[in-house]
Amino acid sequence: MCLFQFTARRLVSQAHCGLKASSSKKQKFCLEMARPSSNMADFREVFAKAKHIAIITGAGVSAESGVPTFRGAGGFWRKWQAQELATPGAFARNPSRVWEFYHYRREVMLSKHPNAAHIAIAECEKRLSKQGRSVVVITQNIDELHRKAGTKHLLEIHGSLFKTRCTSCGNVAANYKSPICPALAGKGAPDPNTEDAAIPVEDLPQCEEDGCNGLLRPHVVWFGEALDPGVLTAVEKELDICDLCLVVGTSSVVYPAAMFAPQVSARGVPVAEFNMEPTPATNRFRFHFAGPCGTTLPPALARHETEIIS
Repeated sequence: MCLFQFTARRLVSQAHCGLKASSSKKQKFCLEMARPSSNMADFREVFAKAKHIAIITGAGVSAESGVPTFRGAGGFWRKWQAQELATPGAFARNPSRVWEFYHYRREVMLSKHPNAAHIAIAECEKRLSKQGRSVVVITQNIDELHRKAGTKHLLEIHGSLFKTRCTSCGNVAANYKSPICPALAGKGAPDPNTEDAAIPVEDLPQCEEDGCNGLLRPHVVWFGEALDPGVLTAVEKELDICDLCLVVGTSSVVYPAAMFAPQVSARGVPVAEFNMEPTPATNRFRFHFAGPCGTTLPPALARHETEIIS
C-alpha cells in the first residue's frame, strides 16, 4: 500500500495547482502559487504563526555532511548503481554483495555528522515544543543524521541503515555494530576493481532472536517494495494537521514522497521549498529559497522576535 492509494481520492478530482477549477478566486490563487516568493521576511511571518510544522527532507539535506547518494551520474559502488543492488532480487541472488554495499554505507555514515541544516531543524523542534507547537520531520533519508542532531519526532519513510529485519521471523532491531558481523570486517571497498567477498550466507548477519538465526537484511525500503503502511498512515495524519510545510533538499521526483507537499499545498497550506535549484513541484509552492540547506535553513528557523519562551 502506498500513500497514493489513500490520497488519490483527494487528488483525482482536483484540477491544475491541486484545486478544483471554478471560481476566479481559486484561479487567482493558482496564478499566485505559480510564482513562489523568495522573501524571507514574509516566510518568517508565516513561520511565527504556525502551530504544526511538517518538514519533508531528502538527500540534499545530508549532502553537506558528505553523504554519498549513489544516485544519478557517477553514483556507482564498484560497477553497480544503487538501483541494481537495493532490490529484493539482488539480495536473493547475491546477499553477500548486497551486504558488502550496505556495510560500506554503514561504515561511511558512522564517520559523518549532522550539518547546520540538521541542527537547525532539531533546535527548532526543541524550542517550539516549549511553546506548545510541534515539528515533525518526514525524511526519505536512511542515514539517521536527523536523529544524531537531536530530532525526536521523526518519520523515516525509507527505513534506516542502522536497523535490520530478519528474513525468517521478521524481527526489526536497531544495530550499530561496526562491523555488523565479523565476516564483513574490512569488506565493502567501492573501488570498481575490488572482487566480491563471496561471504557464505551462514557468515552474514544473523538474527539474534532465541532459536531463529535467520538471515538479516537491511531494514530499508528497496526498489520495487511498498512503503510501510503504518509509517504512511502517520505521515498522512501529520500532513492533515500541519499549517506550514517545508520541503528541504529533495528533488520532488521520487514517489510517493513527491506527492506529500503538493497535497498539502492543494488545501491552501503554505509550503516553502529549500533546495539548490527549482524542482518539478516548485511552482506549486508559496516560497522557494535557492542555495545550500545549511545556509538557507538556519535563518529561516531561528527564533522569531514574537516568540515567547518561558
